[in-house]
Amino acid sequence: MRAIVQDEYGEAQDVLRLEQVARPQIADDEVLVRVHAAGVDRGVWHIMTGLPYPIRVMGYGFRVPKDRARGREVAGVVEAVGKDVTTPAPGEEVYGIGEGGFAEFCRARADKLAPKPTNLTFEQAAAAPVSALTALQAVRDGGRVRSRQSVLIIGASGGVGTFAVQIAKAFGAEVTGVCSTAKVDLVRSLGADHVIDYTRDDITSGGRYDVILDIGGHRSLTHLRRALAPAGTLVIVGSETGGRWLGGFDRSLRAPLLSLFVGQKLTALTNSENAKDLVALTELIESGKVTPAIERTYPLAETPTAIQHMVEGNARGKLVITI
Repeated sequence: MRAIVQDEYGEAQDVLRLEQVARPQIADDEVLVRVHAAGVDRGVWHIMTGLPYPIRVMGYGFRVPKDRARGREVAGVVEAVGKDVTTPAPGEEVYGIGEGGFAEFCRARADKLAPKPTNLTFEQAAAAPVSALTALQAVRDGGRVRSRQSVLIIGASGGVGTFAVQIAKAFGAEVTGVCSTAKVDLVRSLGADHVIDYTRDDITSGGRYDVILDIGGHRSLTHLRRALAPAGTLVIVGSETGGRWLGGFDRSLRAPLLSLFVGQKLTALTNSENAKDLVALTELIESGKVTPAIERTYPLAETPTAIQHMVEGNARGKLVITI
């Protein structure tokens, strides 16, 4: 099969290449998926570069990548299942989290797959698993967003942010999205009640919010707290500083500690990849409340270009690889 692989850590254009490789072998609790499309998410970059360094001791390989194939968000058709798998069944259309998704076939744990939403194409479905699950858990579990609450979403135009805006609206919140000038129209089209252009205005220009989802920008905790209501909740979903050792994770460590001494709840999200939440996401999608926002699709051979585009911060929503 054709697959995007790497043998050393580094940036996409330097280390990724398209090769003919053997189909992956599945374990008893795994599924072999014939991939139709694969999403590009920030986690791909972390695994590809081995940054920040702690990721290398989390099972991905210390000096070189443990697994050669890249890509995790997938949508496709079940080709075969391990002997312990009762669902999904061969021939079923699925979406979820796999290993080595930038390929014609990938393996995935059965408990990280769900039936593909009936109203989505494979390309749309592939945009959702990692990014939309992160957004759902940030809104529902981290922020505990309720009807009529005011929610500020920093990084509203990115892969996670575009889903977070729609999910927060589905939960009945009044949503303010933060993005750059070129992406204001996109965020408005997703249903945001208000949009702050961070190149012109500060995040505090809209008042104080019941919940802040910080998906990008690496603003200081002090700065974020100024925009947060006295008893509000901050959820740190992501932040990139380029640091090799912590890469922005330092705020996620400091926030819960500071929360012990102030009236505001300051937390960091730990994403859980599971089929139950994929099914909950499917319900939102099939009801028409959530639709993946895709900027463009790329053929498999152009995967390095797609990843580089994401890393540069220019993407408007999700990027998807078609197989």
